[in-house]
Amino acid sequence: MLAQVERPPLFLDVDWPFPPFGQDPQRKPKYPMTLSVITRMSDMGRWMPDAAGRLSRAALELYEERGFEDTTVAEIAERAGLTKRTFFRHFPDKREVLFPLSARIHQVIVDAMTAAPADLSPLAVVLEGYDAAVDMVNTGHAQARRRRAVIVANPDLRERELTKFAATSAAVTEALCERGVAPRSAFLTAAAGAAAWRAACECWIEGPETQDLHALLRESVEELRAAVAAPLAP
Repeated sequence: MLAQVERPPLFLDVDWPFPPFGQDPQRKPKYPMTLSVITRMSDMGRWMPDAAGRLSRAALELYEERGFEDTTVAEIAERAGLTKRTFFRHFPDKREVLFPLSARIHQVIVDAMTAAPADLSPLAVVLEGYDAAVDMVNTGHAQARRRRAVIVANPDLRERELTKFAATSAAVTEALCERGVAPRSAFLTAAAGAAAWRAACECWIEGPETQDLHALLRESVEELRAAVAAPLAP
């Protein structure tokens, strides 16, 4: 019996192996497909668009209904109409599923800072970075409010959110250093920018849907500058 060969998960596996040139296409394949190939064929119906978004929305619904601790990955995948295997293609665990845009936001901020004009001040460069990320979160106000309530209610999710903020702040610090800003100044400026961003997002989530996050971010930066400029002693 010929050994079966495991092949990579390509869409072409569905029709593999093709008959050699000139051979009757009705002839049965010389080598039978492996079980893994057949499994991939049955799973193809679950390879649908926006899988990550569907999983995030399903997780949010279940966390609201049952709580974070009492919801499993299998239940999230089932609610989204997907498999656990698909879930783990997109997210490492059930905490991360509530932060589907974090990596993209992180990269957008750093890219915008890199592209900022050379004559901008460090804080202005940081503002350019965060402002570029606004459009990624400036929609879906109702869902953002629901997501925020779930995160606040669970210590594990709050910890994960703080980890995300810290990672972005560290990347902003590094981007400023690459522009020639001294390390301590870069660290302080990045921390200030992160504080302004968080304050603006909180105001946007808690306030009316008509608010604009671009404007709230700039207001937060101006309030921060005013607070820092105040004298240390009367």
